[in-house]
Amino acid sequence: MNEVNEKNQYETAIFAGGCFWCMVSPFHVLDGIIEVKAGYTGGHIKNPTYEDVKSQKSGHYEVVRITYDPKVISYNKLLKAYWLQVDPTDDEGQFHDRGPSYRTAIFYTTEEQREKAEESRKDIEESGRFSDPIVTKILPAVIFYEAEEYHQDFYKKEPDIYKDDRKISGRDEFIKKYWGDEYWEIFE
Repeated sequence: MNEVNEKNQYETAIFAGGCFWCMVSPFHVLDGIIEVKAGYTGGHIKNPTYEDVKSQKSGHYEVVRITYDPKVISYNKLLKAYWLQVDPTDDEGQFHDRGPSYRTAIFYTTEEQREKAEESRKDIEESGRFSDPIVTKILPAVIFYEAEEYHQDFYKKEPDIYKDDRKISGRDEFIKKYWGDEYWEIFE
């Protein structure tokens, strides 16, 4: 499943990192990003709704699908930005969002992406940064279902709710603890 826009030569990356609200904004600020869409993938029902996914019974992950220009930003840089957003040792969800739909995963669209994702996971494992095992899965991309419109760019549409949710989630404290100033380097 090669997700390349032939006309523009854009490529697609798909990442699961817990609540998709918190996964959109970090990618939007990177140069070379064309679009970031919140959605669902990996489940067993067609056209899932947010309620289906949140019920933890559909098998879907909450994900972001990133369309990017590989002439401007590399897949490796997207992987680096991804790892900085998640707790790759938590197989029960992310931060205060619990359940299978909030687990971490990298969905590759090409064999090259699979190889780079595997290499980046190995680098994280060998870094010694985390004492627990890395549980983030690397899976082939399957059908992506775009989330309902009110979820798209939620951080822009409902900034107060987004900031409050992010604050209570524990995500930012985790990022500061494990990445510190290195977190901001990727966004410079």
